[in-house]
Amino acid sequence: MFAQIPQPLRYAEALLTQHASLTRSASVEALLGRLVQAAAQLTGCELSQLYLLDDSHTRLTLSAEWLDGLLQPREAASLPSDYDGEQLLQYCLCQNRVLSLSELDGSLHQTGFLPGGARSWRSLLCLPLSDAGARIRGLLLCASAQSRELQGFASSLGHLGGCAISHLQLLQRLRRPHDQDQDGANGEIVTPCASGYGLIGDGASMRAVYRLIGKVLHNPVSVLLTGETGTGKELAARAIHDCGLRRSRAFVVQNCASLPENLLESELFGYRKGAFTGADRDRPGLFDAADGGTLFLDEIGDMPLLLQAKLLRVLQEGEVRPLGSLETHRVDVRIVAATHRDLRALVAEGRFREDLFYRLSHFPIELPPLRERGEDILRLARHFADKACAFLQRDVCRWSDAALEHLASYAFPGNVRELKGLVERAVLLCEGGELLPEHFNLRPDPLGCDSTLNLRERMERIERSLLLDCLRKNNGNQSQAARELGLPRRTLLYRMERLNISPSDV
Repeated sequence: MFAQIPQPLRYAEALLTQHASLTRSASVEALLGRLVQAAAQLTGCELSQLYLLDDSHTRLTLSAEWLDGLLQPREAASLPSDYDGEQLLQYCLCQNRVLSLSELDGSLHQTGFLPGGARSWRSLLCLPLSDAGARIRGLLLCASAQSRELQGFASSLGHLGGCAISHLQLLQRLRRPHDQDQDGANGEIVTPCASGYGLIGDGASMRAVYRLIGKVLHNPVSVLLTGETGTGKELAARAIHDCGLRRSRAFVVQNCASLPENLLESELFGYRKGAFTGADRDRPGLFDAADGGTLFLDEIGDMPLLLQAKLLRVLQEGEVRPLGSLETHRVDVRIVAATHRDLRALVAEGRFREDLFYRLSHFPIELPPLRERGEDILRLARHFADKACAFLQRDVCRWSDAALEHLASYAFPGNVRELKGLVERAVLLCEGGELLPEHFNLRPDPLGCDSTLNLRERMERIERSLLLDCLRKNNGNQSQAARELGLPRRTLLYRMERLNISPSDV
């Protein structure tokens, strides 16, 4: 309709007309079709496309296309395209920025998403579309076979597309329940499902986690995952990697508490031949292995102070210096860190660098303990039981009501990890095809006091329970448990002996 914008009043009138047309749309198909039609007519482009992200942000679907004055058939426009190989689309999504090219060069730019044929596309405008919560939901694209400057249309099309996204979500909420199963197939926008990003849980606390993960998928900032042991921090880290733009590259895991300081440094940063005794060759570190991908640093609170300083430099400068080398080299690594410890308390004690803490905690995500996810316990239990039965190649076990009540009333100090182990053991013990309470080895409440015990005996029982919980939380590592309890290791060993705590109890 308008190749340029020389008449602002006329263009504004046309924009308002298109806006009114969108808000009158009573169906998803009509809304999406009118949006691409409006984009093409307002810019005077021969092509307009609308791409929508799925709920996990791993799939970009061509949901509507306007070409040469005609809305293309729905069947031809609904093929999903993984945007991992489309650099231009990736740029707009990852950077959340408008892309405008007045001289599109097929030899320099990947344009596989544009219709082929004899036509050569010369100019391109691509802009991200966000909802009211500033979450990216898709891309609106316009292209022309002529060399044109399209940047001036970005602001008005962004507002028009945002209006369409809001109306799309409204139509989705108004749809009947039996129609909701078609959302994914139609490429419509849905909120994170109960099993969002590979995690299981439908409670309010887990939905809050899904929302945070969705915000950080296409943002390169570092992420700090916190929460008690066994809450699924590594699963969340894998979800951030697998559903983000780096999913085609390496996901490398290192537990910072599993290696002594010198070995951990060489493992992370690598070394050069001759750096120390036994270094007979150059060896790249985990930062090099994760270049272009994600490095997951578990138990970051146990990293020695010297290595914390080197990690801070990597985060700030993107540079790594291997042991025995005088030169640095650049790496592109996303850091996802996790800890069950209170890093603020460690900073106050001088055991964790304050500058590194603030650098890592740009985007914290706290995983809730299982005791606060009562509505998810039974769902997780059924999931673990079905997986265990499939692994053992046996029929799915039935659940007795008594067994479900038994699980629902337990506090699960070991969280999801403990639940998984309990259910897998119960499946092994189950011989009649039905899971019963006696198949579950649930520990009694450690604080439950026998009225026949005197004060000293009751205090010893509580102390024994606290020591056991701390040792289990630290996977039996006595040095870490002693540090967490604020005790010398020798004192911890003495108390373990006095309270009759053996490694088998842990």
